[in-house]
Amino acid sequence: MKSKHKKNTIPYFDIQSITSSISTMLVLLLLGLVVFFVLSANNLSVYVRENINFSILISDDMPEPDILNMQKELNREPFVKQSTYISKEQALREQSVAMGTDPEEFLGYNPFTASLEVKLNSAYANSDSIAKIEKKIKRNTNIKEILYQKDLIDSVNKNIRNISLVLLCLAGLLTLISFALINNTIRLTIHSKRFLIHTMKLVGASWGFIRKPFLIRNIWIGVISAIAADALLMGGAYTLVTYEPEMISIVTPNVMLIVSASVLLFGIIITFLCAYLSINRYLKMKASTLYYI
Repeated sequence: MKSKHKKNTIPYFDIQSITSSISTMLVLLLLGLVVFFVLSANNLSVYVRENINFSILISDDMPEPDILNMQKELNREPFVKQSTYISKEQALREQSVAMGTDPEEFLGYNPFTASLEVKLNSAYANSDSIAKIEKKIKRNTNIKEILYQKDLIDSVNKNIRNISLVLLCLAGLLTLISFALINNTIRLTIHSKRFLIHTMKLVGASWGFIRKPFLIRNIWIGVISAIAADALLMGGAYTLVTYEPEMISIVTPNVMLIVSASVLLFGIIITFLCAYLSINRYLKMKASTLYYI
């Protein structure tokens, strides 16, 4: 009795399972890379937008304490990420170093004005928002001018939209391809057990009883493959951040956590769904059909 039971039991791990795990891991690795690039591209777009700044040129008539008060008020605004005060003297020093000569020596006066360099939160880093912000700031009569590169901002936002659209389309396409590849791998595995499935039907086993070992085995394949893919992705991300520490603002722990969770979730759902559909196909087949597929 024991030998018969062992003989009819579907092994959870055999050569087919190992081959299927490797194939599934490679597909999940590809899917994880797509999720990684989509999330990293979003962080990159935020990083680029938040490093676009504009300059507020301030009249010489405005005392420095009033400028600093205005800076504090600006910092409380939701559109401001960070602001830096540059005095007339600091501007002169920086330009003297950049030009290699002191303009004050031959002009007889400091030609530069005090300014505030403002970095915006990413949601406000577009021409329409900056135009509204400009009107609001210019209500102060001590503001001489607000300088920003409109063409650069428009170009950055346009490129970010185009890249995001391409990545989303690529993510959708690769999700379908991943499903197809994993489905084919699982179907081949279950195909080799089609006569065993038919034999179990003949002895009166219910469909649920027949499905159970196949579903459990393929879910485990999905979990193991996802863990292996996550380990490779984590290792790659760690290497990238170690090589270029500034990438930590783009390849954040949250990004890697979402990528890892997505790969694990995809691994479980896709393997379960593919196994369920494949086993149902053979459960519905008649005995005569099994010899012609």
